[in-house]
Amino acid sequence: MSELFVGLMSGTSLDGIDAVLVDFSTAKPQLVASYCQNIPTDLTTRIQQLCDAQTSGNEINLMGAVDRQLGQLFADTVITLCQQADINPAQVNAIGSHGQTIRHYPNGLHGFTLQIGDANTIAAQTGIDVVADFRKKDIALGGQGAPLVPAFHQCVFASPTADRIIVNIGGIANITYLPADPQKTVSGFDTGPGNTLLDRWVQTHLQQPYDKAGHWARSGQLDDALLIDLMSDVFFDQPAPKSTGRERFNLNWLHTVLKDHCIPPQDVQHTLVHLTAKSLAAQIQQLADEGDIYLCGGGSRNAFLVEVIGAYLPQFTVSNTAALGIDPDWVEAIAFAWLARAYKLRQPGNMPSVTGASRPAVLGALFCSG
Repeated sequence: MSELFVGLMSGTSLDGIDAVLVDFSTAKPQLVASYCQNIPTDLTTRIQQLCDAQTSGNEINLMGAVDRQLGQLFADTVITLCQQADINPAQVNAIGSHGQTIRHYPNGLHGFTLQIGDANTIAAQTGIDVVADFRKKDIALGGQGAPLVPAFHQCVFASPTADRIIVNIGGIANITYLPADPQKTVSGFDTGPGNTLLDRWVQTHLQQPYDKAGHWARSGQLDDALLIDLMSDVFFDQPAPKSTGRERFNLNWLHTVLKDHCIPPQDVQHTLVHLTAKSLAAQIQQLADEGDIYLCGGGSRNAFLVEVIGAYLPQFTVSNTAALGIDPDWVEAIAFAWLARAYKLRQPGNMPSVTGASRPAVLGALFCSG
């Protein structure tokens, strides 16, 4: 008998809502169906306003409206997914919804994280229970609330014979180190920008949502001085546990660095690829001298970025999670279906060795459809 859950993921890049229908009745999760819903331009603009804190006196009103609007879009996405899969929503145990992060400040006495995409609306519109708000419990326990995917990575990707490193390149990049030796500790953390600066820079200069396969970046040249200045940000040298977001790595941050440089925009794009690759590589090399790296997320489709990562890590084999049986486009969405199932089973979803939380915990809150 099938054990169906839906996972919803909307990441920092705002390039769409990933929805997956997953069957957990076998030892390895089986992807039944997947669907990517574009986010309308007007809604993307409003979300970016919230993320960039550029509102003028009506931020709470805007957040409330966007929360409901995004919740409705999440619900519509699930309904379309079920229709395309010819699945009755009543067959789905629950939806795991990550939501859209608009703030992530986990450090300090009152650190917090905030995701929107009203789970009550999703539950009411789909008729399916929703598990959401996964990050706050971990922060309440002194953790970073991110990354949350390493527990899932360990469950589905760990090998008893080989160390593996899973690299998720979304708007922000994060890594999970999965040692073959069960006595060794799984570790993971955000490494810095993934696609977020690349996407925003190409949007600004070419009015394109992203640099397909890295073609525009490939046309430029590396500016060593700019890369040195970009890599001087203190985040890159901070010890784990650590997490970050576009609160730190955004166009304002980039322009602050660029004020001391005068170079063509395609050279900036080229150098930003090296920033993502070099910051990843430097932190991977602190974990292992060699091994197998498996990429997932949108950045795994950027051929130029993948080439540059390989050049920085010649002692590693670089491929993507398709080699492990899961399409790299859907890993994170599947992870949130898995977290919804973990909630239902009252199983911990966080890894204190990754986030720094004081203990393992069941993550999320249940929003009933009835």
